[in-house]
Amino acid sequence: MIPGDQYEPFVSSDITMPELTLQAIVLGCILSIVFGAANAYLGLRLGQTVGASVPCAVTSMAILRGILKRGTILENNMVQTIGSAGESIAGGVIFTVPALIVWGMEVSVTQVAIMALVGGTLGVLILIPLRRYFVSDQHGELPFPDGTACAEVLVAGESGGKSAKMLFIGGGLSGLYTLCVNGFKLWESGVGTLIKGFQNAFIGIEATPALLGVGYVMGPRISAIMFSGAALGWLVIIPLIKYFGAGLTAAVYPATVPIAELGVKEVWSFYLRYIGAGAVVFGGVWSFIKVIPVMFKSFKMGFEQLSNGNSGSGMKRTDNDLNMVVVLGLIGIIFVFIAFFPPLKLGFVRALLVLIFTTLFVPVAAKMVGLTSNNPISGMTIATLLVTSLILKAMGSTGEKGMLAALSVGVIVCIAVGITGDTSQDLKTGFLVGATPKKQQIGELIGVVSSALVIGFVINLLNKAYGIGSEALPAPQATLMSLVVKGVFTGNLPWILLFIGMAIGAVVELLGIPVLPFAIGLYLPISLSTAPILGGFIRGMLEKRKKGEELALRRESGILIASGFVAGDSLMGVILAVFAYFGVNMGFGEKIGFLHNPIVSLIPYALLWCVLLYYSNIRKPDELNE
Repeated sequence: MIPGDQYEPFVSSDITMPELTLQAIVLGCILSIVFGAANAYLGLRLGQTVGASVPCAVTSMAILRGILKRGTILENNMVQTIGSAGESIAGGVIFTVPALIVWGMEVSVTQVAIMALVGGTLGVLILIPLRRYFVSDQHGELPFPDGTACAEVLVAGESGGKSAKMLFIGGGLSGLYTLCVNGFKLWESGVGTLIKGFQNAFIGIEATPALLGVGYVMGPRISAIMFSGAALGWLVIIPLIKYFGAGLTAAVYPATVPIAELGVKEVWSFYLRYIGAGAVVFGGVWSFIKVIPVMFKSFKMGFEQLSNGNSGSGMKRTDNDLNMVVVLGLIGIIFVFIAFFPPLKLGFVRALLVLIFTTLFVPVAAKMVGLTSNNPISGMTIATLLVTSLILKAMGSTGEKGMLAALSVGVIVCIAVGITGDTSQDLKTGFLVGATPKKQQIGELIGVVSSALVIGFVINLLNKAYGIGSEALPAPQATLMSLVVKGVFTGNLPWILLFIGMAIGAVVELLGIPVLPFAIGLYLPISLSTAPILGGFIRGMLEKRKKGEELALRRESGILIASGFVAGDSLMGVILAVFAYFGVNMGFGEKIGFLHNPIVSLIPYALLWCVLLYYSNIRKPDELNE
């Protein structure tokens, strides 16, 4: 809870060391391409990507410090800054672009690359004036779980000793667990059941180490708010829908069969997900309204810099951003390019919509990942597509041409919002370790360029190899986006569900509860909110029992292990995604039937939870026995 202006980073602002070096740029670009390709496959198959910041940091340390015997902590931070951009660009692209393929349209590699480039660049640039507020002024308020975990990895790798040992214990156990579950298929990671005596109420858990670690870093309050949104959806709304719909013989749109024939997960897919999207939309708009004064202040500072020519001279190294002259100039150039130059040439109205929605949702994404590490890209993209489709339809756009026009706006905004989540986490990592924000922002732009140039080829390659929209690559997020746009233009969108979600969000905000973590819990499957609250519970027990310096020391030990959980799970997830891409099958455990019993599957996760509980009660790393 130290104020940001009093926080002393690992590398002091008075110290200058190599940071944006050639070796960091080259290695970062390679990792950006590799992690982008791996996550494109993973996202098209599962509808979600694996965070790349921590795996990139670990890979960088292994190569620079382990193999080459060189490199500083700030160079390693730069590598992860550049490398992790690939995952975010891939996420933004695969959530939207495959909708064109679902509609049977041709996807141009050049057009995808340019949309990724301008979207990613906009996301980075618009966040820059807000960096000081989210990263420094809100230090102690916004935990930035992934950014904090990445900083722990970098510092432990630099410091060595017992801190590094604790981190690698967590990473090793987490990686082994993920290898057994997702590689060898020895037991299930997702476990869930209907609650006996409570008809159609469902509880489940996605038993992954990363979610457990993220919950500990988030703390008890935010993880509990997120879980409460999920509980409302899966323990209240779904049973109500099933109860009142049990006697209906006709299907209720958007489902195609009667409610009585739907399982609870299908009810979530057809109904609750739209309600959750409405809550996310309200949370996004409300968060934007609350951050407007900060935005005006930030842009005012930028215009003052523009008028007096101040380029940051006299500032501390750790507080020096890209010159606002450059930032505002690039934003203007991108707007003109999107509007009037091929191959995009979207026109003034659509280019203006891109700029408006990007400016609207960039601060929302930054705050969301700061609170929970979850970036509700799809929820904000749905909001963009809804409003854009309505505006274009009102202006006379119809049919396939209108849908393509709306989706073009959504693609760029989705990519911008995706890169914002990664950039804000990276800048938080830099703040904690003592990086130079200006150099990190340049590194982020380099990562955007390197990954954008290849992502179109990756999409086409995967489409030819597996077929996007097929059983092998169902592209669930892009399919949802296509349904939203088509629903508006055909007049079949379930608006009532979206309005219900917005009303729920408003009630939650009136109760004084942060609406965004609640909304994201309502939007996501309950299994993704159960594991974080287990980690938050351990943190909460610790904070009730200990005070002062004792609490700080024990909490730090827990964060080291939790960060190791995030690192090991993420790194092994990407490795397994690469194996899957090349068709390597290690799943011999699928034949061992008794291991896939739900109770048996939970035993290893319970042991992992006990490990986190044990190490969070170690007073300091030096208490760790040899």
